[in-house]
Amino acid sequence: MERLRRGDLVRVTRGNDKGKQGRIKRVVTERDAVIVEGVNLVKRHVKATAQRAGGILEVEAPIHASKVMPVDPETGKPTRVRVRVEGDKKVRVAKSGAALETQQG
Repeated sequence: MERLRRGDLVRVTRGNDKGKQGRIKRVVTERDAVIVEGVNLVKRHVKATAQRAGGILEVEAPIHASKVMPVDPETGKPTRVRVRVEGDKKVRVAKSGAALETQQG
């Protein structure tokens, strides 16, 4: 079971964006990275096409998965994740014992 999923609220623990929070937009499993909304913004120079105008866009770049931690829903602090088996299902659980619910959208 994966520690991080799309839609999780995470906090950055290292780097220039340390302390920032955001939701995971995408998980890049082959690079062990995640793309978080509003974190690790880089400028992309885009050529104009028939569908869109050109210019300089700010987009989120991937950040390594080890540099982010899920936020505990009860305490609001970064937490480690463990897996608990409830019946025949596996549930991701924070240190406080609260289940980590993913908010898709």
